Amino acid sequence: MVTGLRVPMASSFLCSSPSLPVFNRRCLSKTVCVLNSAKIPMPPINPNDPFLSKLASVAATSPEILVNRPSNSDTPPYLDIFDSPKLMATPAQVERSVSYNEHRPRRPPPDLPSLLLHGRIVYIGMPLVPAVTELVIAELMYLQWMDPKEPIFLYINSTGTTRDDGETVGMETEGFAIYDAMMQLKNEIHTVAVGAAIGQACLLLAAGSKGKRFMMPHSKAMIQQPRAPSSGLMPASDVFIRAKEVIINRDTLVKLLAKHTGNSIETVADVMKRPFYMDATRAKEFGVIDKILWRGQEQIMSDVAAPEEWDKNAGIKAFDAI
Repeated sequence: MVTGLRVPMASSFLCSSPSLPVFNRRCLSKTVCVLNSAKIPMPPINPNDPFLSKLASVAATSPEILVNRPSNSDTPPYLDIFDSPKLMATPAQVERSVSYNEHRPRRPPPDLPSLLLHGRIVYIGMPLVPAVTELVIAELMYLQWMDPKEPIFLYINSTGTTRDDGETVGMETEGFAIYDAMMQLKNEIHTVAVGAAIGQACLLLAAGSKGKRFMMPHSKAMIQQPRAPSSGLMPASDVFIRAKEVIINRDTLVKLLAKHTGNSIETVADVMKRPFYMDATRAKEFGVIDKILWRGQEQIMSDVAAPEEWDKNAGIKAFDAI
C-alpha cells in the first residue's frame, strides 16, 4: 500500500514551482517542472475501512506526512495520523461484554459461608459439633455487630448432637451454647428448617422470633431425649454421673421446648419419651413453627373467604349465646 502511494507522488510533483513542498524541489533534467493539477492516483480501497480511508485522505491533502516518516519511531506505522486511535477490543474486553458473562466477578469469590453471611444468612448444615458451634456463634455475634437492627436468617438442616443413625457426636451443651447466643442478640432471628431439625436443632428452630419461624413443606422436625455417649470401660460411678447429666440436659430441653412451643412441660415430656417426628403441618400445630413456606401460599390464602362469608353462603345463621 505504501509503495503504491509513493510512486505516483514522485511523478506528480515537479519541484520548480515555489508552491510545491520543500521535500521535492529537485527538478528532473531537461524537463520543465509544473504542478500536475490532477489528483494523486490511489489504489482501490475498502470505503468501510476507517484506517485506509483516513490514510487516503491524508495522502491526497498532505502527502509529506506519509513520505517523511520518522526513522526511529515507537509508534506503529501510520497510526500517529489519528488523533485518538481506536484499536479492536482485547479478548478480555470482548469476554466481559458477553451477556451471559456480564456479572462475572473480577476476582476469585470468597468461600460459601462468607457469601451467605453477606446476605445475613447463617446456615447450619451439619451436626452440632464444637467446630460448627464456634462458627455459628461467631457469625451471629458478627452480624449483630454489623447492624443490631437488621434481622438474621438462621437456616437449619441438622441432626443436632447426633448423627442420622443415632450415634452421639457432640455434647448437649453445643446446642445450648447456640441457643444462649440467640437469646442474647438484639436482632430478630428468622429460623427456617430446610431439611431436618432434630433434637437440639429443633430447639433452635423453635427459639426464633415469634411469627418468624418457618419450615419448608417437605422438611422434618423431631424431638427426642438426649443420649448418653458411649461409656466404654468407664467405672460404674462415672457411668452414673454421666446418666445424671443426661437427665439434667433432658429436663432443660423439655423446659425450653415448652417455653417456645406454648405447650405444657408434661405434654412435651410425654411426647419425648420416644422420638417424636413432625412434618411441617404437625410442627405448626405443635407450636415449633409459625408458617409453612411454599410457593403461591400468599395468593391462595388471600383468595380464601372469611368464616363468616362461608356461613353466609351456606345459609347458616349464627346466634349469640343466651
